[in-house]
Amino acid sequence: MTTAQELREKQQLYFDDVAVGQQLPPLVIGPLTPTHLFRWSAAIENWHRIHYDQSFAIYHEGLPNILGQGSWKQSILPRYLKDLCLPDGWPWKVSFQHRAMIVPGDTLTVWSTVTRKYEAEGLGFVDLDVGMRLQYDTETCPGKATIVLPIRNGRAIPYPFVPPKELVSQ
Repeated sequence: MTTAQELREKQQLYFDDVAVGQQLPPLVIGPLTPTHLFRWSAAIENWHRIHYDQSFAIYHEGLPNILGQGSWKQSILPRYLKDLCLPDGWPWKVSFQHRAMIVPGDTLTVWSTVTRKYEAEGLGFVDLDVGMRLQYDTETCPGKATIVLPIRNGRAIPYPFVPPKELVSQ
């Protein structure tokens, strides 16, 4: 996990520094614990027992263990993209699918690969294949994302980010 201090000291990833086919630095989370998964349930007040009651999950629902919530996974990919873009870039959009369960003991590797890069209105856009892979190589959240990275000696990315009009419908 990236610490707050590491994020404060992070060097900017520039549009100029990425190439199609490049794998960007991964984020590794885990191994997950029951406590880790329960904290998320408590934080969002989701009291479905499959997320915190191991006996219920296994013996009543027939699951392999308590399950990590889809909403937790939904929070991880945007966080990963935000951290990639810091301090001056912007995660613009992300979409993904839930394909596999996560349970205590799992380790997740959040990954991205550059599939396209282009400029619009002086800003650097980078399309990515993204996902979360479990320790045994099962893809649990494949998807796509677009981030905006500063171009060296280019214009600043506006805050809040407003995409160029010609890209909004894409």
